[in-house]
Amino acid sequence: MTTAHDHALDHAPSRKPTERPPSSPTVRLHGVSAGYGARPAITDVDVEFRPGRLIAVFGPNGGGKSTLLKVIAGLLKPWTGQVDVLDAPPGVEARRVAYVPQAETVDWDFPVSAWDVVMMGRYPALGPLRRPGSADRDAVAQALEQVGMDDHARTQIGSLSGGQRRRVFLARALAAKPDLYLLDEPVTGVDITTQEDLLDLLEAEATGGRTVIATTHDLACAAQRFQDVVAMNRTVIAQGDASLVLDRDVLARTYGGHLLVLGEQAIMLDDAHHHDQAGGTERHFHDDAPGRHR
Repeated sequence: MTTAHDHALDHAPSRKPTERPPSSPTVRLHGVSAGYGARPAITDVDVEFRPGRLIAVFGPNGGGKSTLLKVIAGLLKPWTGQVDVLDAPPGVEARRVAYVPQAETVDWDFPVSAWDVVMMGRYPALGPLRRPGSADRDAVAQALEQVGMDDHARTQIGSLSGGQRRRVFLARALAAKPDLYLLDEPVTGVDITTQEDLLDLLEAEATGGRTVIATTHDLACAAQRFQDVVAMNRTVIAQGDASLVLDRDVLARTYGGHLLVLGEQAIMLDDAHHHDQAGGTERHFHDDAPGRHR
């Protein structure tokens, strides 16, 4: 089923994170191809991500954005090429990386509370034998407070609204106190207040020297709230300043026939349920039951 996503590029908040000087990359990919079974999802990817930057990865559904994050996180082994994450192969520095998947890949019926979910962010640093201590509990409490979910700490995750769930999963990432954030559509489908709150938190993390990489379909958000962008459709089409989101040539090469530009509006014709993963293996857990408000 084809849906239309209408992105008005001139009606978004104009705030951007503070610019920071260049530094050595947190993540490097060179000649990287990867996929599922025999089907490629990304091909010959060359890209670098630096610390202290808030970076948006945008492109069509099925364009490899989620696969890129999985390769960086060490969840998917590349077929070819080299990947360096925090000066090591993917997975070696896992405790310094926070990965937040798309909301629809999560089983919301799992019987855990918001507190339990956020505590999961502390497990990589704890190791297999250590139990959470006071420092871990303090980190969880602080993270829940940062995202405005401290009053829902003992609520079962599945009973929360879509926007609340996104806040909890960002809290899990914050509690890990990582150097690298990998966030798959962290603000998709949330109300504008939640979106701005979450982006403020991510901006603060980037300003503090962390690398924040987030996939998005929202071109207005990418243009106005991020410093750098990567345009992607199976491979990297372009990388640079967020102003690239307004470049019609970049958009045309990224989206092909799925992009229609009318004046100052970019209209995306895209399949909302076409993701990078191989067909037949997807599970969709939608954010909100009928009648539930974010």
